[in-house]
Amino acid sequence: MEHQQLFFSSDMSSHKPNTIHNKSTECPFCKPDELQNILAREGEIIWLMNKYPTLKDTYQTVIIETDECTSDMRSYSRSHMRRLMNFCLNKWQEVEDTEEYESVILFKNHGPYSGGSLLHPHMQIIGMKHVDYHQNISMTDFEGTNVFTCSGVEMTISAYPIIGFTEFNLLTAADNVADTFPDMLQILIRYILNGFHKACNSYNLFFYRFQDKIICKAIPRFVVSPLFVGYKIPQVLMDRDLNRMKDELFELYSAYARS
Repeated sequence: MEHQQLFFSSDMSSHKPNTIHNKSTECPFCKPDELQNILAREGEIIWLMNKYPTLKDTYQTVIIETDECTSDMRSYSRSHMRRLMNFCLNKWQEVEDTEEYESVILFKNHGPYSGGSLLHPHMQIIGMKHVDYHQNISMTDFEGTNVFTCSGVEMTISAYPIIGFTEFNLLTAADNVADTFPDMLQILIRYILNGFHKACNSYNLFFYRFQDKIICKAIPRFVVSPLFVGYKIPQVLMDRDLNRMKDELFELYSAYARS
């Protein structure tokens, strides 16, 4: 398999504002009237070109989720969460439909260990001209302990996580993404930040189209394990921790299904 790489511009990156690690930095997303290169908008949700495209041979865009800078997906109304995810998935599909890119990714960074730079809630869509992410993954990355299934949406905890410890997956049919998908995703995010581990304040969301499914992988983020950095060896949780999380999430999703 060909070794795939993206080429990163450190010069462009040096000009990016950082409101996660520097609270005195002015947030560019808090001034919607001054935003440029807007591609589409739906109320307070805005899709625009990334002002600081750090990756060579890519089409980099940002989706501003809300006009509330210090909010996050935990606090969104159910209707806003549904509207946001519908917007993001549709725009992701639009970029894929141009057929100008080898593959297109949709992802989200949240918190100081996520790799993000702006506190203001946002997601990103990137079209990559020479990289196909499908070559780097398999269905094994999403398989594992089944926690809950509701209205065609399956939630699993990875048996073979990509980076290690705990990775949660939501899987649904690509041709039938219902409101259950964003509802279950919001419950999962609340669990990651409020119940998963007292020290967890960061996560990533990664979206995939794979084998006629849309999949979201949610990864709680901490300092990356040196065993993964140096040897690409992921670590996994012991059975007692896995069973505890399964039980906790089952209760949360059961309450949702009954509501």
